[in-house]
Amino acid sequence: MTTAFTPYDLGDTRLSHRIVMAPMTRSRAYGSGQSPTDLMATYYAQRASGGLIVTEGTQPSVVGQGYPDTPGIHTTEQIAAWRKVTDAVHAEGGVIFLQIMHTGRVGHPTLMGLTPVGPSAVRAEGQVYTHEGPKEFVTPAELTEDEIARTIADFADAARNAVEAGFDGVELHGANGYLIHQFLAPNSNRRTDSWGGTPDRRIRFAVEAAKAVAEAIGPDKVGFRISPGNPYNDIDESDRADLEATYTALVDALAPLGLVYLHQMEAPEVRDLVVRLRKAWPGTFILNPFTGMEPTGPDALALVEDGTADLIAYGGLFLANPDLPARLAVGGPFNTPDRATSFGGDHRGYTDYPALG
Repeated sequence: MTTAFTPYDLGDTRLSHRIVMAPMTRSRAYGSGQSPTDLMATYYAQRASGGLIVTEGTQPSVVGQGYPDTPGIHTTEQIAAWRKVTDAVHAEGGVIFLQIMHTGRVGHPTLMGLTPVGPSAVRAEGQVYTHEGPKEFVTPAELTEDEIARTIADFADAARNAVEAGFDGVELHGANGYLIHQFLAPNSNRRTDSWGGTPDRRIRFAVEAAKAVAEAIGPDKVGFRISPGNPYNDIDESDRADLEATYTALVDALAPLGLVYLHQMEAPEVRDLVVRLRKAWPGTFILNPFTGMEPTGPDALALVEDGTADLIAYGGLFLANPDLPARLAVGGPFNTPDRATSFGGDHRGYTDYPALG
């Protein structure tokens, strides 16, 4: 019987098992120019026993940054710093993908000296954290046709930079209310041109970005993350018919590209859509199950056994347990994540979580 501990071929890469470390923003890129640090290399190397590591969201451009101290992948300095991370993970036998995250309208001019951008000039309700404290989101600048083309090129350049930095592949962040998700959702994308309106037009940016990245580094090195129905960052996908039409169209359009995986972060009450998209997707399907405010627990491993997913992604539990696969194999015990140290800070709540034994 297939279990979460059965090896898995992800494209041409052999994974030792099917437990994935989900991407998690940690805001500790204190190196010059939002570069990774030696402490970040230690953090990821500690977790190299994951079948696959997907890094924290990493901006492909200056304007793509939405939070303080998040890393970039658009300068030579950042590439060199990330190489220390990938070398450290590979030295421990791990496989690591870089998540490319353009935050779009989520951000603030005090972070990067630029006005955030989005598919439409629609301000998100809520606040973003800055070094000056929480600030209300601002109205983004609507991307022009030329700027859309440049942004898609930024994704492709970031992917090339990731390969140069030693990553085994990249994941495009199309979830959680960031730029790609903003194009997908009708409340943040109010365009009336070929980039908005109907589901078939709202998916265009996502598909064009995936095509560009696949052409840049090869589809066998490209994953794509989605979170249908996730209201994070003021996304409204509450119209169930539109939601299903949008994501069915998206998966149908992405499928012929030959991407190495589709990664769904499950929102509340969409398990039926999870099953439908899993059946429609021809390749590897990774699921980050919905568990409310609690970290994904050991019970999620059964989703591999029953065929719901090929791989299972763990977030908070992997944050607090650097040797999570070993702990899952023996049923625990598990360290509890310290929410107070999730974002920013030093080694505390970052590299000081103990391993078993």
